[in-house]
Amino acid sequence: MNVAVLLLLGLGLLEAEGRCFFNRTEEHCVCYRLSQESISSIVQCLPATVVEFWGGKLDRYIDFPISDLDPSAIEMLGSLVIREIIFGDLLVPEILLAKVLKFFSYTQVQELVFENCVFQGRGNWDKMAGWDLPISSLRFQNVTSAPLTGREQDFSSLSRWLETLQELAVTGSHVTTLPCSIGKVFSALRSLDMAQNSLGDESLMAAFCKGAFPQLQVLSLQRNNLRSYHSVCESVQLLHELQHLDLSQNKLVADPSSSCQWPASLRIFNLSDAGLDEVLTPLPPSVEVLDVSCNHLHAVDMSLSSLKKLLLNQNVLQAAPPIRNYPVLDTLHLDNNSITELPWDELKLLGHLRDVTAADNPYNCSCSGAGGLQALAAMGHLGQGWPWGYTCHSPPHYQGRLVKDVPVSVLRCNSAAVIAPICIALALLGMAGAVCLVRSKPGLIRPCRRV
Repeated sequence: MNVAVLLLLGLGLLEAEGRCFFNRTEEHCVCYRLSQESISSIVQCLPATVVEFWGGKLDRYIDFPISDLDPSAIEMLGSLVIREIIFGDLLVPEILLAKVLKFFSYTQVQELVFENCVFQGRGNWDKMAGWDLPISSLRFQNVTSAPLTGREQDFSSLSRWLETLQELAVTGSHVTTLPCSIGKVFSALRSLDMAQNSLGDESLMAAFCKGAFPQLQVLSLQRNNLRSYHSVCESVQLLHELQHLDLSQNKLVADPSSSCQWPASLRIFNLSDAGLDEVLTPLPPSVEVLDVSCNHLHAVDMSLSSLKKLLLNQNVLQAAPPIRNYPVLDTLHLDNNSITELPWDELKLLGHLRDVTAADNPYNCSCSGAGGLQALAAMGHLGQGWPWGYTCHSPPHYQGRLVKDVPVSVLRCNSAAVIAPICIALALLGMAGAVCLVRSKPGLIRPCRRV
């Protein structure tokens, strides 16, 4: 039973007094700085599906005796409904973690998370060889540990488990390299999140070598030290199953002579907040979702036949992109740009879209400008932001007024369309009156006399 308690506590036997708090509605339990005196409060966490343990140093328990479990302890662990365990603000000796990790094989825990933790020293992972764990998702957020380089043997000992892992996240942890040999261990990994680290162009090329992450579908490299658009493209060329790539918050620069082709499987491409003055090329040939928001784009002129969602908000666009270049587009976001008007010819093409947002632009509320937006809203295509996010910037007498309140009646905006039919009708009426007059008085029109 002592081992079971250690497993649940993450070896959090601390001196400071603490306790656990259980939210029955959410089946969520949080424990703070548990001590041997307050350990009994963990009992209330047993019905939880998510358990969190926060605070403490575990280095004094490196020599704590840990024996194999007896059948009753194994049965008890197997009966728990805990699916996710989160450890935070802990000093974790690796040698201690290596001793207890195998006991997770008796649980139903599917997700293991470490936040703001420091992993101390190097553990002996040999005893984990051949062990299967139910954990399919492993996340590290803002952690410190020994460098990954030179740890091939450690990962080899854990390979029986790691080769079944589906999701891995190592974020905000100052990772500079990801050795090729380690990537080959994760043969079933579907999602890899390496956001907010220090990966550079050269280290990326080594990380995704031949045979590494063969099943990877989702890759986030957000906010690293990537600079070369061409190098990133070459680095991920061997990821033949890649569908979603996030390169946002990297200051990328294109190579005009680049002929690199992105994986044909790539469908979702995020280049937001990448310091772009123009859309980088080449783009993935079959991309369906393109996010280039939060850049410095003045114009967008590209043709993508498979594109379904185009996110252009928070740029400096003067006009909407040519919609005819995206025949299957259903979502277009143009918020926070410098667009003054959406032309009528574009609006006709926008009519088939399901989600259009164009709030917080300096609109010219002329008849065509205001009328076009009102027509788009009437069709139910303007999404979030309408009507309060759509205000007039010009002409002066409408400045600050909501676009929806600008009068756009036919008589005001297209008087010719009203006056012309009236004039034609009056002319026809006059002609009809003349004909009737002639018919009623045959002698009214006399033939000319010859002299």
